[in-house]
Amino acid sequence: MIRFCLALAAVFISGAAPSAAQEGFGGLARLNAEASAITAKRGELRIQLALSQGVPFRIFTLDAPARFVIDFREVDWAGTLGPELVQTDLVRAARVGGFRPGWSRMVLELAGPFALVHAVLNTGAADGSADLVLTLAHTSPEAFAEGAGVPDPQPGWDLPPPADVGAAPARAPGAPLVVVLDPGHGGIDPGADAGGTLEKDLMLGFARELREALLRAGDIDVVLTRDDDSFVSLERRVSIAHSARADLFLSLHADSLGEGSARGATIYKLSADASDAASAALAERHNRADMLAGIDLSGTDDVVADMLMDLARMETQPRADLMARALVVGLKDAGLPVNSRPLRSASFSVLKSPDIPSILLELGFLSNGRDLGNLTDPAWRGNMAQAITDAIKAWMIADAANSRLVRQ
Repeated sequence: MIRFCLALAAVFISGAAPSAAQEGFGGLARLNAEASAITAKRGELRIQLALSQGVPFRIFTLDAPARFVIDFREVDWAGTLGPELVQTDLVRAARVGGFRPGWSRMVLELAGPFALVHAVLNTGAADGSADLVLTLAHTSPEAFAEGAGVPDPQPGWDLPPPADVGAAPARAPGAPLVVVLDPGHGGIDPGADAGGTLEKDLMLGFARELREALLRAGDIDVVLTRDDDSFVSLERRVSIAHSARADLFLSLHADSLGEGSARGATIYKLSADASDAASAALAERHNRADMLAGIDLSGTDDVVADMLMDLARMETQPRADLMARALVVGLKDAGLPVNSRPLRSASFSVLKSPDIPSILLELGFLSNGRDLGNLTDPAWRGNMAQAITDAIKAWMIADAANSRLVRQ
């Protein structure tokens, strides 16, 4: 019964048959955040979402940690990022947003094992609006674990199997450098927030500007891991770089600090051990993105991850180190703000490719007023894009020279 409820793809409609109600759904529903809330009473968890119209949804849970996931076709979450809805400590974290084209998602990290006991979508209002009400009650850890997992493939809910495009052909000598730009976050994962200015939006906009600067420089091809407000898993970001046979992977971010007054650009390299406590905390936040977006991590193999890290150190770390130093020099030469400790390292998942020099660049801190002003200034972003382009061109020359020395 638990698995049936949690794999639910139909909707429950007051006074109407579910199948007929689903056929009437269409278009994009909007959330009324002020009339929505996640509350608790007598140990039960209640999720109430006020929607502009009814939409099909499905529910499932994920374990380790306990998470409750609701997929929709489709809800516009404008007005909330998720945490604003939570009014109980039975939910540790909440996140909402786009997940895949045509889908949106809510993920709740639970304070313990809860099972769905009641679900109803009340419709019938004159304006077509609907209220989704879900009730969850405590269950045993064993029962929760048994019922957890992504539902089996269901028509209309799951993506078709990926096309077999084969391996990309090897590039000819003298072919353009391939740079993969990775705009951090996206979709259900907004990243840092500064008064409604979201990291995911800033980084996508900047990645597009940097792409244009790199293409104008010549001898460089550019691939973006996302070119819209879509969620892309950490594993998928690395996979895109491999498929493109990237020569360089550059992940773009602009974090926010809860305390302290750090500002300026910071460049991160891969390392099993973080260079400092702040870098360790940042890597932990970034690496939790998949979990908070409702990805099933039960198949993650830590041994493979460790092997990839070791390979990255042996094969690509010297080249990544050179790129990091080139970025510091390039930004300083352009008179752009650089952090007092610009070179740092930590175990970022997106940097673990074994054969591609990979760097994570924090352009600044949204928690710092001057950095935020810079990041929203088109002229400043243009200067930053040009400085990064110059640094990459300089790295190309130095990397080619080092390669010749190695071959000799």
